Amino acid sequence: MATAVITCSIILVFISSVKADKTLALQHMNYSLTWYKSGRKIPVTQVKLSRIHQHENLLWFMPAILEDSGSYECVIWNLTSCNKIYFNVIVFKNTAGLCFNGDFFYAQEIPASSNEKIVCPHLDYFRDEKNTLPIHWYKECNLIDNERFLNWNDDLIIISANVNDSGNYICKMTYNYMGKEYNISRNIYVTVIETPLKKKTEILYPRNNTIEVELGSSVIVDCNVSSFKDSSIGISWKVNNTLVNFLFMGRVQEGNQEDSFPDGYLFSTVTLSITEVKQEDYGRQFVCHAGEVAAYIALRQSVRNFQGYLTGGLLAPVFVIVVVILIYKYFKVDIVLWYRKSCRPFLSKEVSDGKIYDAYVFYPKINKVDCIYPPDNFVLTLLPEVLERQCGYNLFILGRDDLPGKAVVSVVDETIKQSRRLIIVLVPESSSCSLLEDIFEQQLVVYNALVQDGIKVILIELDKIKNYTNMPESIKYIKQKHGAIRWKGDFTEKSYSANTKFWKNVRYQMPSRCPTSSELHLLPTTLNSFQTTER
Repeated sequence: MATAVITCSIILVFISSVKADKTLALQHMNYSLTWYKSGRKIPVTQVKLSRIHQHENLLWFMPAILEDSGSYECVIWNLTSCNKIYFNVIVFKNTAGLCFNGDFFYAQEIPASSNEKIVCPHLDYFRDEKNTLPIHWYKECNLIDNERFLNWNDDLIIISANVNDSGNYICKMTYNYMGKEYNISRNIYVTVIETPLKKKTEILYPRNNTIEVELGSSVIVDCNVSSFKDSSIGISWKVNNTLVNFLFMGRVQEGNQEDSFPDGYLFSTVTLSITEVKQEDYGRQFVCHAGEVAAYIALRQSVRNFQGYLTGGLLAPVFVIVVVILIYKYFKVDIVLWYRKSCRPFLSKEVSDGKIYDAYVFYPKINKVDCIYPPDNFVLTLLPEVLERQCGYNLFILGRDDLPGKAVVSVVDETIKQSRRLIIVLVPESSSCSLLEDIFEQQLVVYNALVQDGIKVILIELDKIKNYTNMPESIKYIKQKHGAIRWKGDFTEKSYSANTKFWKNVRYQMPSRCPTSSELHLLPTTLNSFQTTER
C-alpha cells in the first residue's frame, strides 16, 4: 500500500503514486487552514484513523487509491483575508512489469566526471522517532549494489558519474503509522551531462530599457549580474566608455560590488546613484559592463498622467447627473412649485386654452350623521380656502357654484368640459358613506375621467382607504392610472397652510397657470356670486 501527503503550507509534495500541480508558500502569521474535496461543503476530517484526513496543515492519504484522483481545495484565512487554493491530484498505477510509472517522475541533471548526489525528495514528513529505517535505492527496479554508489543519510552519491548512469532511480522506504506499514517511493529520472553545467554571464537588469524620472529628482539603479560561481567578473557603470566616477563631478557615482551565491551560482550587484537628474541626462545611455556583456538604461522625462484627470472628467458629469436625478426625484414637487412661482410673470402671459375652471370637484353626497369622515367640511371649507383664496385657482363645486333650476346632467357635462382638472374626493368605505345621493353626477364624472382626452384626474383620499375591493371598477382604474393623494383628516391650523406636504402634492398636479394680481383681487367676489345653498 502506498501513502501520500499534500501540504498547503510549505510545498506541495509528490508521494508515491500521487501527483499534484501547484505549490504555495505562506508567510509566518496566525492563520487557519482547512482542506475540502472540491464541490463538497464538509471539510476533510481530522480523525487520524480515517484513510483521508487532515493533520495540522497536511492532507494525508493512508493509503492512496485510484478513486482519490480529483480536485482538492485548501482554504486559508486570518483576521483580514481569506484565500482558496486548488490542487489537482492524480493517483496512478505503476507501468506494467515495472516498479514505477514513466509518466510521473522528478527530473535531476548532474554533470559527468563529478561526485554528485541524488536526493529522495520530501521525506521529512515521514521521518520521526518511529520511522528511522534506511532508504533502499534502485535503478530501473534493480537494487543498486555497486561501490560507485554510496548511501549517505537519505541521499545516493554517484562517484565519477558518466552518461551510462542516466536513467530511472527509485528510492523506497517503509513508513509505520498507527500500527500499519505503508510504502513510500519516488521515481527520479537522472540525466548525466557530459560537460559541466556552466552558466554564462548574464545581465538580469538593466535590459536596454528606459525609465521615467522627474527633473531634479534622485535615482538609484542596480545592475544585477548572474554567472557561474567560479568565475570572477568585474562590473562597472560607464557613459561613452568612461567610468561614471570620472565624470559628472560626483553627481553620478558607482557603488561597491556585492556578491552572493544562491543555488551554486554567482549573483552580483553594483548600484548607480544619481543625486540630481539634470536636463542633459535625458536620453543618455548609462551602460553596465560585466565582462564581455553590457546593457544600458536611459532616462526620460516623466509624462504627466492625464488618465486620472480624464477619468475624473468623465465621472464628474455622471456624478452630477446622478445627483441631479436624485434631487429631482425627492424634491420634484418643490422644484416644480418653485419654478411656477419664479416664472409667474411669464406664465401669466400664456395664451388662454378656453377653459373657465381650473378644476371640477366631485365628492360623494352622503349621510353626514353616520359618516366618520364627512367630505363636506373638506370640500366646501378647506379646499376653497387653500386652492382658491391662497393659490388663486378657480374651482367648480356642484351645489355651490351651479345656478338654480338648471339640469344637473347638463351642468356637470358642460362644466367638466370647461375644466382643466377633475378632482375626485373619496372617503373610507362604510355602510353609509358608500351611498351616493346623486348617481348621475358620479356617472358623468367617471365617464369624462375615462373617455375625455386631455383632462387630468386628481384622486384625493380622506384618510387611508385600505381596500378598493368594493369600489366601482372605474374608480379602481382611475386609482391605478393616476394614483391618489391621502389627506389625514384633521382640521388643525396647519391643515390650512398651502405649504404642507399634502397641499404641495395637490398644487403640483393642478395647472401651472398663475392668475394675475387683478384676477386674485376679483376672485373672492366672483366666487361669492356663484354660491348657493347646498342641494
